[in-house]
Amino acid sequence: MVESGVGAAAGHTLHIIVIGNEKGGSGKSTTAMHLIAGLLHRGLAVGSIDLDAGQATLTRYVENRRRTNSENSLELALPDHRRLPPSDLDSAAAAAADDKSRLEHCVSELAASNNIIVIDTPGSDIAISRHAHSLADTLVTPLNDSYVDLDLLAAVDPDSRRVVHPSRYAEMVWEQKKVRAMSGGRAIDWVVMRNRVGSLASRNNAAMDRSLGELAGRIGFRIAPGFTERVIFRELFLQGLTLLDLRTPGVTQRMNSSHIAARQEVRQLLVAIGLPNPPETAQNSMDSGH
Repeated sequence: MVESGVGAAAGHTLHIIVIGNEKGGSGKSTTAMHLIAGLLHRGLAVGSIDLDAGQATLTRYVENRRRTNSENSLELALPDHRRLPPSDLDSAAAAAADDKSRLEHCVSELAASNNIIVIDTPGSDIAISRHAHSLADTLVTPLNDSYVDLDLLAAVDPDSRRVVHPSRYAEMVWEQKKVRAMSGGRAIDWVVMRNRVGSLASRNNAAMDRSLGELAGRIGFRIAPGFTERVIFRELFLQGLTLLDLRTPGVTQRMNSSHIAARQEVRQLLVAIGLPNPPETAQNSMDSGH
């Protein structure tokens, strides 16, 4: 099994961030790309893996970013990206073993020259996704702020809004935490990111606060602020841009007050997750204003 540890770029400890949620439409790929951009802006060498063969949204995001660089003579930082579809072997057991082997090989290759690896998983329970979860130092689960999406994590009593029991995805994460512990790896830091939260306080928001707080204590995750629903996130995808890129020389997208607020949300998420420090050489360059 791949272990996070020393051996990454510049002799620093490798850190693996997995973006996981078995429900589609939760914003996994948008979250992944903004985390990648935040890490790149800090001077870290970042590898990325797209395990979602069907959607491949992160892969297209990176390709759009590369095309924007080429067409506009820009130098937007890019991750060292890989797309890794699930095995096509007929036997379920053989396919699962093949998935594990190929994913660990891909991680090992990226670890040779990167400080961080960000893995975007599909919205389904498949072997390669489960194994990716077991490799996570940090697991980020974007969760739309509704009881429809909370059902992924827990069954909630309709009258009291109290958590009855953890649901399938939470149980899967718990199993992968045990796999990780048995391998001697560091504990998985699980961060549930509240996405598309309404800008105004409501009874639903307050009820979600209570339910998530109760569940966090029971199954062991932290709660982080996510992104408000904004058109800008969908627009930036076409150019491979993130909100952190908008003041890069040569980027033509103009900033407005909504964009500034959205960029602040991204920064708050990066702080809440707690990103690893950049290599000393990169940090010195950033501190000197280069």
